[in-house]
Amino acid sequence: MFTTTPGQPPLVGHDELIADPYPAYARLREAGPVHRITGTDGLPAWLVTRYDDVRRALADPRLSLDKRNAKPGGYRGLALPPALDANLLNMDPPDHTRIRRLVSQAFTPRRVAALRAPIRETADALLDAIEPLGRADLIASYAAPLPIAVICDLLGVPSHDRRDFRSWTDALVAPDPAEPSRTKQAVGSMLAFFTRLIADKRSNPADDLLSALIAVRDEENGGADGRADGEDRLSEDELMSLAFLILFAGYENTVHLIGNATVALLGHPDQLAALRADPGRLRSAVEELARYDGPAPLAIRRFPTEDLTIGGVTVPAGETVLLGLAAAHRDPARFTDPDRLDLGRDATGHLALGHGIHYCLGAPLARLETEIALAALLDRFPRLSLAVPAGELRRRPAMRARGLLALPVTY
Repeated sequence: MFTTTPGQPPLVGHDELIADPYPAYARLREAGPVHRITGTDGLPAWLVTRYDDVRRALADPRLSLDKRNAKPGGYRGLALPPALDANLLNMDPPDHTRIRRLVSQAFTPRRVAALRAPIRETADALLDAIEPLGRADLIASYAAPLPIAVICDLLGVPSHDRRDFRSWTDALVAPDPAEPSRTKQAVGSMLAFFTRLIADKRSNPADDLLSALIAVRDEENGGADGRADGEDRLSEDELMSLAFLILFAGYENTVHLIGNATVALLGHPDQLAALRADPGRLRSAVEELARYDGPAPLAIRRFPTEDLTIGGVTVPAGETVLLGLAAAHRDPARFTDPDRLDLGRDATGHLALGHGIHYCLGAPLARLETEIALAALLDRFPRLSLAVPAGELRRRPAMRARGLLALPVTY
């Protein structure tokens, strides 16, 4: 991705947006609030870089998530079958409101708080398994399996049927241009998995979120093949897409948040020491860690439903708008000395988990999982350190998800 100012060299190269995007985003932010860019797909888009503009845009109803509002010949995006594509990341009200209402009760602060003990038990069990080894890849052995276990328990995915969700999400978020078939295979595998899982839950319902959603869908719609006109109706494609999104997003954001937070702490010994001295600060520290190096440098693409002025720049209707969360989080107009990790900072107002009606439904769960994952890790391994220099850590080759391929540590 790079700016396309005629006659000028690119301000930003693709590789630096993967390795360390913050200096690049700083140059863009300082050069202007909104930039015409070319994406990795070769198509034009508009990138918003400053905090106030990004925050306002996240809550602006004129910026649609519905791909039908993209202009013809513009945004292509990832081609998913209807059974996976009818999800909240592609919806505006009233459909977005209707479906969000159906699932929101599963993620209330009270319900999430009740998961604290089970999450800690899972974290401790994962650490028990690696403790004798003295070194490990914390992504593969801890940061990834923890949120997968939690979200599968919530949905009701049997332990024997928990597949390699990480490989599926990698193929979707960071597709390899040299192996385009991997993405197609991942989509086919997910579709088959959720088709079978929903059929099993229909035959053998249990006390889990997916069984409850199936009950709502079937009761409201007159059975698995029916469709009623009730306010909270849910189509079969919407049901499957919702299950897919809960699993996908429930894993994707949290694994990167845990991994990035761990690297940030190990790279700032003074902050880590202060946190160890006062573990009660961990809950608020998660907010600063999310601001400092969050899991999503960019919010999901949006499409203006009318010509729209952002930061003094007019963006035509139907064009693709990318909101720079990573750029906004290092905006000195909003956060003092923003490139410094300061666990004592009041980081409220960060946008790592969204803002407005599309604020992450699972935000309370992501926060709790990260807090518990870090607490258990720091409790268990007082001599935790990186096994390689920080500059050698490998990142996912994706600009819309900032995460580690591996996190080798010793303890």
